[in-house]
Amino acid sequence: MPPPIRTPDERFASLPGFPWRPNYLDWRGLRAHYLDQGAKDAPVLLALHGEPTWSYLYRRMIPPFLAAGWRVVAPDFIGFGRSDKPVEEAFYTFEMHRAFLLEFVEKLDLKNVALAVQDWGGLLGLTAPMEAPERYSRLLIMNTALGTGDAPLTEGFLAWRAYVNKNPDMDCGKLLGRACPHLTPAQAAAYEAPFPDAASKAGVRRFPNLVPDLPDAPGAAVSRRARDWWRSGWKGEAFMAVGAKDPVLGPPVMSALQRIIRNCPEPWLHAEGGHFLQEWGEEVAREALQRWT
Repeated sequence: MPPPIRTPDERFASLPGFPWRPNYLDWRGLRAHYLDQGAKDAPVLLALHGEPTWSYLYRRMIPPFLAAGWRVVAPDFIGFGRSDKPVEEAFYTFEMHRAFLLEFVEKLDLKNVALAVQDWGGLLGLTAPMEAPERYSRLLIMNTALGTGDAPLTEGFLAWRAYVNKNPDMDCGKLLGRACPHLTPAQAAAYEAPFPDAASKAGVRRFPNLVPDLPDAPGAAVSRRARDWWRSGWKGEAFMAVGAKDPVLGPPVMSALQRIIRNCPEPWLHAEGGHFLQEWGEEVAREALQRWT
């Protein structure tokens, strides 16, 4: 297998609104990046990004949580952000990403965790608490889904998957700029920073094709098991925030997901927010903190 791509550090210099130093751990011979801010014994916000983003997505949510006395841990999935990027597309599987997440939580021995998920952060992250429920106390869920494979994929998602497949060198910065029109050019460009060339985007290209679309697809069975667990096994608090302008994972999808999660109140709707709701994240963070204190 060819060596993974490691994005040069200079591509991450002077990112707007992102002053935190990087942390790294070794995962099966790959270097994985994560942010880790706040006291080690504080309650933890475990912030999981999705496609095609990285931990930069949470920069607006991190300060309110730190100010409230929390610890914020935000990993970059393998193939994203400052983590190593294997170039073989076959490397990227639902099982690989999930194994990384479960082992990451174990390696850092995270406890009293509020799990923050959106997009693929949810498809993967929502399958994690049932494996170690004693570690998780809260859930902050935004514009995501469970990939159970027993419901048809929406036309909006199928169009997105087709677009990614037709654009193997998709400009992630331009995509975020279109989806979040309030971003400055420099903020939008930060989403392209991890990817020096098309070869480095193998993980980006794979995520849409990994969404389980049949009952026997990889990841579908564990997602159905997670669905059952959220209905009856979840004992913690939950807060759902929804970007109303998300054309794929907007209010209808999220309302259905809310009914699955035990103890989850009615969704809090951000009228201007889109799919990448963390880009309106200061309001989301303050609303979550208000409900949890």
